[in-house]
Amino acid sequence: MAKTKWIKNADWVIAWDKACARQGYLQNADIVFRGNTIEFVGRNYSGTADETISGEGLLAMPGLVDIHSHPSTEPFYRGIREEHGVPQMYMSGLYERSLAFSPAMEERRVGAEVAYCEMLRTGITTVADLSAIYPGWIDIAAKSGLRVYLSPAYASARWYLENEWQLKYRWDEAGGKARFQEALQFIDEARRHPTGRLSGIVGPAQIDTCTADLLRESRAAAQERKLPFTTHCAQSVNEFAEIVNRTGKTPIQWAKETGILGPGTILGHAIFVDEHSWLHWHSREDLQTLAGTATSVAHCPSPFARYGQMLENFGRYRRAGVNLGLGTDVAPHNLIEEMRLAAILGRVAAEDIRAATTADLFHAATVGGAEALGRDDLGRLVPGARADIVLVDLKHPFMMPARDPLRSLVYTAADRAVRDVYIDGTKVVEDGRVLTLDHSAALEALVEAQRRMEASVPHWDYRKRKANEIAPLSLPLMP
Repeated sequence: MAKTKWIKNADWVIAWDKACARQGYLQNADIVFRGNTIEFVGRNYSGTADETISGEGLLAMPGLVDIHSHPSTEPFYRGIREEHGVPQMYMSGLYERSLAFSPAMEERRVGAEVAYCEMLRTGITTVADLSAIYPGWIDIAAKSGLRVYLSPAYASARWYLENEWQLKYRWDEAGGKARFQEALQFIDEARRHPTGRLSGIVGPAQIDTCTADLLRESRAAAQERKLPFTTHCAQSVNEFAEIVNRTGKTPIQWAKETGILGPGTILGHAIFVDEHSWLHWHSREDLQTLAGTATSVAHCPSPFARYGQMLENFGRYRRAGVNLGLGTDVAPHNLIEEMRLAAILGRVAAEDIRAATTADLFHAATVGGAEALGRDDLGRLVPGARADIVLVDLKHPFMMPARDPLRSLVYTAADRAVRDVYIDGTKVVEDGRVLTLDHSAALEALVEAQRRMEASVPHWDYRKRKANEIAPLSLPLMP
């Protein structure tokens, strides 16, 4: 029989205000959950509970929703991708890096385990995991305790390079359709997992690597299964130019023409829309298209900021009516830090401190992401929602004084103050320590796996360079 747990008299609670459809503060409030469902949020709970958890000195908030990540590969790039970019490709290092640095499929579980631990320790409770199918993926996702939407990647073409300025495509349409069917079978298997926390997202990899037919068939399969649909779109200047060269349209306009936009669609990044200052394009309709079709955007500021690029801007998208969620597209997988960076970059791009508020970013990291996934029971503390709860230590030095605890968390403390995390009512982090996975052992394994990946770089790189020739150390080695 499910137990009832009572978080009693928390100093602060970020609760969902149904009447105003927004997050709000409650002080000296209780949260009661039974099994995996919240039953009470408010003051002066008068019922009983099997377990009482003191809320003194704590902020209780909903679990964060991460709608775009690549956990199985990104941890391998730590120390590699932070300053790697190719100027001839408009500063993006995506293509050169992803082709040259290729972790072995049998070792990607190690990357996922490290990333999942980072997510748990930073208060992420739901994640969209966009990965190639690797051995043990379902098992490690289930073991983590996270609510994972598995999105196996597939495409009609693969990128390749022969020089530093021209992205090329090697097409295999039949192979893409076969991998699409494999992805659907994999998603169906994940959804049958007894934990009940695994689901799927139908995810053709990129708009430039997929035929219109594959994109349309993928979207139809997602609708048939009542699942979200995602693809990378408008993520680079190279991609923008490629789609214009093929179709005469922007990537967003091409996506609309293929019929893949609409409720349930999440576009990864959608930075290079027609009005972006790097493009000098003639139209100004992409944002209205996204808003008018109720298409969501997964905003991941860190990888693009490292290239010197940014979304222009968070406030403009929000005012246009676009639903924005956040993702962790790089290591560390820290959605609190992504909130901070998105707020700062949004203000810089708009030259306006009002363009991206803390409330706006927290909405994106919780309710915005939940809405993108089609879930009204995630990202909020309200009766009937899933018991995904994060407890933050208000006495942590970086949280004090906690005049406005959300600001202290986002702009100062971040993950350092995350104490406990519950997912589906089960504690998965206690005193900052992950209970479901062995973070230390996974990190040690990652160190060795990264070395093996770097050793294989000359085999994959089109110029047969060594890893340090592509991504030199930040300081020279002294004799």
